[in-house]
Amino acid sequence: MTLHVVPSFSRIGEENAFAVLARATELQRQGKDIINLGIGQPDFSTPDHIVEAAVKALRDGHHGYTPANGILPLREAVTADLHKRFAVEVSPESVMIVPGGKVTMFMAILMFGEPGAEILYPDPGFPIYRSMIEYTGATPVPVPIREENGFAFSAEETLALITPKTRLLIINSPANPTGGVTPKAEIDKLVAGLAAFPDVAIMSDEIYDQMVYDGEKHVCLLSYPEIRDRLILLNGWSKTYAMTGWRLGYSVWPKPLLDNARKLAVNSHSCVNAPAQWAGLAALTGPQDAVHMMLAEFDRRRKAVVKGLNGLPGVSCIEPRGAFYAFPNVSQTGWKAKKLASALLEETGVATIGGPDFGVHGEGYIRLSYANSLENIEKALERMKTFLSTAKAA
Repeated sequence: MTLHVVPSFSRIGEENAFAVLARATELQRQGKDIINLGIGQPDFSTPDHIVEAAVKALRDGHHGYTPANGILPLREAVTADLHKRFAVEVSPESVMIVPGGKVTMFMAILMFGEPGAEILYPDPGFPIYRSMIEYTGATPVPVPIREENGFAFSAEETLALITPKTRLLIINSPANPTGGVTPKAEIDKLVAGLAAFPDVAIMSDEIYDQMVYDGEKHVCLLSYPEIRDRLILLNGWSKTYAMTGWRLGYSVWPKPLLDNARKLAVNSHSCVNAPAQWAGLAALTGPQDAVHMMLAEFDRRRKAVVKGLNGLPGVSCIEPRGAFYAFPNVSQTGWKAKKLASALLEETGVATIGGPDFGVHGEGYIRLSYANSLENIEKALERMKTFLSTAKAA
């Protein structure tokens, strides 16, 4: 028997962080002591008042379907939060509550991706961007994210890649995997340049918008009225509120695309489960102490990670300005990045991700998540130091 699956599935990729997590889990089962600096997930529990809001929602009988775009109180809370933090006006009608950040990527790329179209995406960047672009048959066009720019994107370089075939531009700041934050002057330049390309949509992935350090200010793309009619904003609760497993995100859509997004929701997931939405409401409207505590702890770890990495043989690391990732340059170790990441896991029990898993410009780098305890981070750095001081590059 031959089952004829459509050819596009041969082009779909994966997020290798989950493969590394699976291997790390298997090694743990075999008795190996593993320190996981691979997965991009806060190591904190969801704050208690958020959990209690979900429990109360269940007890109060919120067991049924909700509107496909999410419950109105939550959409109103999203708009209030955006206004409070960025002084932008957003209608609750333009907000979609979705099961995690990836859904917005999926929807946006499906809307614009087809054979003959081009979609620009950051590289190194979140691997699902390229995976979904290739799935649709569109041509993925990598926008280089360079260490010499502090892992910020270059407006000039980005604009130069736009052609008559370009349908969608994906940007991400603060960025995964690099921790780069693009400054306002560069975003201003990009938005000004996009005036010459009015048919190009923009998807701004701002899932790490509250995770910035050293006095950095996040620049929300909603702050630019000249692109609001073609801007898709991606955000959510996973990182800021330690709610990765709740599968809760949101997007803000321009009017021309909103009904398409709603129809995709109806055809795929129907709606986000009700208790998670009430939990999300409590997250936005309740105390923010836990958010500030987590950010302060991430900052402490960030400094320790950068200092430790710069003390390793053949390794250099610029200071990440956002998110909870370091993206050290390992090119002077003599190792290829993926081989080094694999050897570190198998030989030392330290899980990291090789830079090429984030794109063609990722060679020479590995990603470390500092969403782990300071004790574990210091232990991992010590193991890495011993390994790099004694092991020969494969």
